[in-house]
Amino acid sequence: MSASFRARLIPVFLLLLLLIAAPAAAQTAAAAAPPSQPAQDPSVDLQVNLAQPDFTLSALPTTLRLPKGKFSFRLTHRFTRAIAEGDVGDFFADLFGFDSSARIGLELRYGLLPGTQVLVHRTNDRTIQFAGQHQFLRFTRNPSAPGLVDAVVAVEGGNNFSEDFSGTVGAAISKEFAGRGAVYLQPLMVYNTRAINSTDPDEHTFLLGVGGRLRLWQSRTYVVFEAAPQVAGYSEGVDHVSFGIETRAGGHVFQFTIANALGTTYRQIARGGEQSGDWYIGFNLSRKFY
Repeated sequence: MSASFRARLIPVFLLLLLLIAAPAAAQTAAAAAPPSQPAQDPSVDLQVNLAQPDFTLSALPTTLRLPKGKFSFRLTHRFTRAIAEGDVGDFFADLFGFDSSARIGLELRYGLLPGTQVLVHRTNDRTIQFAGQHQFLRFTRNPSAPGLVDAVVAVEGGNNFSEDFSGTVGAAISKEFAGRGAVYLQPLMVYNTRAINSTDPDEHTFLLGVGGRLRLWQSRTYVVFEAAPQVAGYSEGVDHVSFGIETRAGGHVFQFTIANALGTTYRQIARGGEQSGDWYIGFNLSRKFY
């Protein structure tokens, strides 16, 4: 890792330290808050959140809290066969792309403190991402439809976290709608996104993620959308876009996706999809252990 890039990672680690220290500050602030803004009861984190049933949309983060001391596991799977490859007969012969190779990710998430979660995510191209998220702001006049803000930090590296490092700092902002769903904004600064063989003069990318999740009627089924426009910096790939439909069953959430990119880590998302405009089938499977 170069000295210049180590210097660029300093803000990432400083923010990570702030995340670790933030719960104590939050408890102090909650104690001083007026009665109309009480601190959230940690036991609420154990209940099903109908507006936010999972910790991600498709790849971008939500503001769902993970209870302290609890775990969550997620499998991501993106088939590498483009939907438009060949003709219709080829598509069916390949079983909708299921016969192709895949970009697979395994993720383990842990509730470190109330409102604070950490995770490790590894994809089968040998990328490993370590990330942390802390909820530091809850604003609402309606307790059943809060607005939430989480700080997000991450560090990832290639070849099993031994080279080609990248850092991310940003936030996940949400507005829930009383058990019906939520909308999101995720401003993210992703460092060292430029591909090794790229001639683009920029090295970093600023993303402005947007998305939403809508519950269908009173069911356990949701439709999901997310996009990550590359607002500034390195942007050779097309902006990441994903659509999905998902269902919740107990502690499980299964999501079927169609996306124009295969990425599930922040740098992979920042690099976007191929300029060819191809779309890919995939799925996510998550399990909460609480």
